[in-house]
Amino acid sequence: MREAGATIAIGHTDATYDGALRAFRAGAGILTHAFNAMNPLHHRRPGPVVAALESPGVSLEVICDGVHVHPGVIAMLFASAPERTVLITDAMSATCMHDGAYTLGALPVTVTDGVARLTEGNTIAGSTLTMDHAVKRAVEEVGLPLEQAVYAATQAPLQAINAGEDRGRLSPGLRADLVVLGQDLTVESVYVAGQKVN
Repeated sequence: MREAGATIAIGHTDATYDGALRAFRAGAGILTHAFNAMNPLHHRRPGPVVAALESPGVSLEVICDGVHVHPGVIAMLFASAPERTVLITDAMSATCMHDGAYTLGALPVTVTDGVARLTEGNTIAGSTLTMDHAVKRAVEEVGLPLEQAVYAATQAPLQAINAGEDRGRLSPGLRADLVVLGQDLTVESVYVAGQKVN
């Protein structure tokens, strides 16, 4: 699959530390949704998160919404792999919508106070997080410097999928896709290929 140009991710997995390490050594390059729906970090059974941390080419995705992973654990992840930790949203159809009933694929979901959970069983079901709020939480709750949070939302995800050559930073000759954040770290304007779209 790697030879065909695909980026391989593992996540939502029952893999052990050893199993995950074998997957990373075989070419998997992303740990999807670090800590969520996978074997936890345990001092005798370290699980896939530690395997990813020990694998230099592996990116670790984390949902920084204040629900999926505690800010202290996210801080530990960034301290352990600062250039490889990737902010993601895991946003589903209820994002930017009111609380209420939605679906995630075929599964009924109820959103209460912005948190999406399966209607049956109450399991977290995606998020309603937007990337500007992920960056804001990373700075204000996790304690990251703004530059590191922005890197984790821009360059780090592009590097994870080997797509960072012409985007993810401002430089002459590149695409100039960018989001302008205000002092409160919320979106003020958006540019695509150098053209303002809002």
